[in-house]
Amino acid sequence: QKPILLQGHERSITQIKYNREGDLLFTVAKDPIVNVWYSVNGERLGTYNGHTGAVWCVDADWDTRHVLTGSADNSCRLWDCETGKQLALVKTSSAVRTCGFDFGGNIIMFSTDKQMGYQCFVSFFDLRDPSQIAFQASIPCLFLLMRESLPSCLKIPLPPQSGEQLSNIKEHTKQINDIQTSRDMTMFITASKDNTAKLFDCTSLEHLKTFRTERPVNSAALSPIFDHVVLGGGQEAMDVTTTSTRIGKFEARFFHLAFEEEFGRVKGHFGPINSVAFHPDGKSYSSGGEDGYVRIHYFDPQYFEFEFEA
Repeated sequence: QKPILLQGHERSITQIKYNREGDLLFTVAKDPIVNVWYSVNGERLGTYNGHTGAVWCVDADWDTRHVLTGSADNSCRLWDCETGKQLALVKTSSAVRTCGFDFGGNIIMFSTDKQMGYQCFVSFFDLRDPSQIAFQASIPCLFLLMRESLPSCLKIPLPPQSGEQLSNIKEHTKQINDIQTSRDMTMFITASKDNTAKLFDCTSLEHLKTFRTERPVNSAALSPIFDHVVLGGGQEAMDVTTTSTRIGKFEARFFHLAFEEEFGRVKGHFGPINSVAFHPDGKSYSSGGEDGYVRIHYFDPQYFEFEFEA
């Protein structure tokens, strides 16, 4: 089926994220623009303007009232989803690489890079406490030392009251680019530069499955309705200009969760895929690439027939 092509960024996509209902799709890139789209038809709803550097991450809370973004301009910003108004600005010492809300939408989390002499931290803020969140105020961070720069291991910290590390596993041999959970939060999948994506148990961190490719994997997502995994990646971005799309392997690749076997590929991007996400209803998926485009793919009826027959 012909995809919906979203063109709202000037540089490569860094992350795409659906809200819980799936009616909105948020996209960020290596430009200062944060876009929100209607996922059903690809119409752009609006932009959140304020960042001055590349935006690495985005998240929406449970009821899509607020949006959280993290940027290379050393800031994490909170937005009103409906109006686009900036509600809070937390300044950091280095680039913000990942961010997210808790289920209640009251606690925000973000992690920073190890650079310019600063360690990387995971910071937590309670939005209900005005002393912690104030517009354009630099906040003393409650932090946990979570990981080294360019990590190949997973470390799970305790709640911020103690900061004691619970577990540490090392299954990848190179940098982990992306981590996404399953719909029921019992499993999560990692994407790595070591050409693999790996499935883990959320509670025990037990390594369950491995999905192998011939190129670095930049992102991986789990289907909410089928035992399917989609991987996005391709040749390193620095080598894209000297490589054809056929050789660079810039396809989204589908694997069976249990059998670890590849059963399909979707072409379209003209560079590595940096982020993939399933729609919460499982009937479509989106991908964002180094080419600056976001593509929304709705599955053909044969996709669902194939799964039921299998």
